[in-house]
Amino acid sequence: MSWITDVAPKIKTLFKRDAPENLWIKCPDSGQVVFQKDVEANQWVIPSSGHHMRLSATQRLTLTFDEGQWTDVPVSDGEPDPLKFRDTKRYTDRLKEARTKTGLVDAIKVGTGTVEGLPLTVAAHDPDFIGGSLGVAAGEAFIRGAETAIERTTPYVAFTASGGARMQEGILSLMQMARTTVLIQRLRERKLPYIVVLTNPTTGGVTASYAMLGDVHMAEPGALIGFAGPRVIEQTIREHLPDGFQRAEFLKEHGMVDMVVHRHDLRSTLARLCRLLMRLPAHGAEMTPDTMVDNGSDHHEADRPAPSAEQSSPL
Repeated sequence: MSWITDVAPKIKTLFKRDAPENLWIKCPDSGQVVFQKDVEANQWVIPSSGHHMRLSATQRLTLTFDEGQWTDVPVSDGEPDPLKFRDTKRYTDRLKEARTKTGLVDAIKVGTGTVEGLPLTVAAHDPDFIGGSLGVAAGEAFIRGAETAIERTTPYVAFTASGGARMQEGILSLMQMARTTVLIQRLRERKLPYIVVLTNPTTGGVTASYAMLGDVHMAEPGALIGFAGPRVIEQTIREHLPDGFQRAEFLKEHGMVDMVVHRHDLRSTLARLCRLLMRLPAHGAEMTPDTMVDNGSDHHEADRPAPSAEQSSPL
């Protein structure tokens, strides 16, 4: 055995460097490989292509609230497995895996805090929790968020990212569509804004319920939004769909979405809309008796002063 055979492996080990597994990200649109820290610093938007990466519920709340600070709204975990469902594995096992992976109770996380100084209640889907699907516990979380908004007299904002109702809970998951709709009506009775931000993807029973019942519907660029997916539709009608079908920009052109907003502009747009709908002065403006309007739930619209010309808006 020569000295090269004996020494070479030691030299190779000496200069070996362990690279992190998630050092690079491949853009789903362009295929370009991008440094992860650059994407993270850009709010998880690919700098070159503008592709909006999916966010966890915690990341979403961090980017939304002032200084990334908020207070969690406690939510219930519901009945662990109401139907004793089993496919390739037990539903209880899937729940344990999802909770371990995300650190969440279920697919929706709710928090309260401020956005540009305006108090908000925000509910965010986590697409990594069984596809962000809507089950009993997720429905309870959405309802608890709406109740919190009513208690605190704040606007309610929902960030949707879901594959729809959770099949492992059958009819019980579909019942959440009706239950969440009732709470949205209560928000309207209190004259509290309910704004939906549609992110990629928003489909199925979530689209068929609270995702399409907002006072204003915003969407992130390129988000897939619909009930059934485009592949299923093509197979059903046996026709080729238009380019960009069910994407945010296509839906805006056809009146299903009010505005498509880049992630960098979401915070300011949300705050501006909520202040407008609550008849509050712009951020940084001085509060005066003329601009202060009581938004309490105990008052009816007839008891409110009529909006001035400056407060009137086509929205």
